[in-house]
Amino acid sequence: MEDLEKSNTKLIPLQKHIFQEEALQKSLKKEKKLKKIIFLAMVLSLTLGYVGGSIFPSNALNHIRTKIQEDQSVSGNKINAVLDIMKNGWFFGKDVKDLSSRLEDQALKGITNNKEDRHTEYMTKEEMEFFSNQLKRRYVGIGIQYLQSNGKALVQKVFRNSPAEKAGIQVGDFIHKVNGVPLEGKSANDVKALVMGKEGTKVVVEVLRGSKTLSIEIIRGSVLASTYGKVIDDKTGYIELFQFGESTHKELKPYLDEFEKKGISKLILDLRDNGGGYLTTLKDIASYFLAPGTLVMKQVYSDGSQEAIYTAGKPYKNIQQIVVLVNGNTASASEVLTLALKEQRKNVTVIGTKTYGKGTVQVSRSFQDGSAIKYTTSKWVSPKGEWINGKGIEPDIKMDLADVLTSEQPKFKEGSILKEDSVSEVTKYSQKAMTYLGYRPGRTDGYFSEQTKKAVLAFQRKEGLEVTGTINQKTYGALLSRLVYVYNTDKTKDKAYQKALEVLHG
Repeated sequence: MEDLEKSNTKLIPLQKHIFQEEALQKSLKKEKKLKKIIFLAMVLSLTLGYVGGSIFPSNALNHIRTKIQEDQSVSGNKINAVLDIMKNGWFFGKDVKDLSSRLEDQALKGITNNKEDRHTEYMTKEEMEFFSNQLKRRYVGIGIQYLQSNGKALVQKVFRNSPAEKAGIQVGDFIHKVNGVPLEGKSANDVKALVMGKEGTKVVVEVLRGSKTLSIEIIRGSVLASTYGKVIDDKTGYIELFQFGESTHKELKPYLDEFEKKGISKLILDLRDNGGGYLTTLKDIASYFLAPGTLVMKQVYSDGSQEAIYTAGKPYKNIQQIVVLVNGNTASASEVLTLALKEQRKNVTVIGTKTYGKGTVQVSRSFQDGSAIKYTTSKWVSPKGEWINGKGIEPDIKMDLADVLTSEQPKFKEGSILKEDSVSEVTKYSQKAMTYLGYRPGRTDGYFSEQTKKAVLAFQRKEGLEVTGTINQKTYGALLSRLVYVYNTDKTKDKAYQKALEVLHG
């Protein structure tokens, strides 16, 4: 762009093709629109304000100003003219730190904000760094994935060989202090800033685990967090891909090597909540499962031209049967891989819920100051020509999650105590959670019955909590913690996973 060159912001060559991660897309997307600006003409005060020592009435003055504004045209580049006015004539400009950068960022976001394409956007330096780190899933930190829950960070995943795993952090732990700072009222970004830091530095987290409070010291380190795998039995392996990051195919290979060595012939490939990633990584991973020269996808450009992506390299021939697990957050590159496997090899079954449906490809182009534009260059279609944009992929076998895992988690009012013969949304959610965990509350409509009280008593005894038969904030927090822990560790509760085993062993 001409004005970018004038501001000494230079373009560098195109980067890799990427498939945007939807969850990240939502966290980075700021709904900012350029507001309409009325250009005020600078006119001599003698002409506008005074005639023969008299002041014009305000309505007459406004009429004259409006007429002058309508007649005046802004010469030269309109964008530069508006920026100049905002920098030099805007009353509130004096209150804004680094006004020029903010105005330019807002202008560029406005240019790239289009209703036809939510995946094209301008990103500031900070947003681009965050986006890149999330896409690569390589960062310096402690190696956990967490949820914000009632003023605490609820640990959802602990990545393999991470500093957190080595220090003893467990799935289901509630982190409520970091280096002595309470997390109550902190945003997700605030928590991230407290937890992350320079490699080799120390961070102390205070966690609630059941009825215990533990202080755990962790040394921050480099974390690779895009792949997890395990052997289920002598014939079955499990792979979970969180992202198609730069090194995901390299992280995946040791697991597949192990499976090959052990004679594993059946595979559960878990792509749930995988929002995509790099096209080159997708090609490398597809090459592990498809014969060399197999068509993976086609990119179709606006002029009608096409570019085909083929596999290359040596596939793992020991894998004879694959079940792919998907859900509504399975998007983009994950959808490409799902369709490529489904269409290009035998014995592939897709289980779960309908996928997201993202059928476009983006390219990022960076600027010298670290900012970037990410824009859509093409759509992709499957080997058989299917375009799933906005439609998603329907699984071969539909398996929904338990209701409690998809319901919105109600907030607990601080200081309140829920008792028998009361009704609340928190009780309703707690009943669903207890049902999922194997307790018997008797109902799930939010009415605190005698049977619900018995279930609460049983849960409190099992968790080492104060046995009251009522639900206070501590009991509710323990319920949420146990729910997440069981979901992430007890695969007998994972209906899609269990169905996958049934299909593979049937």
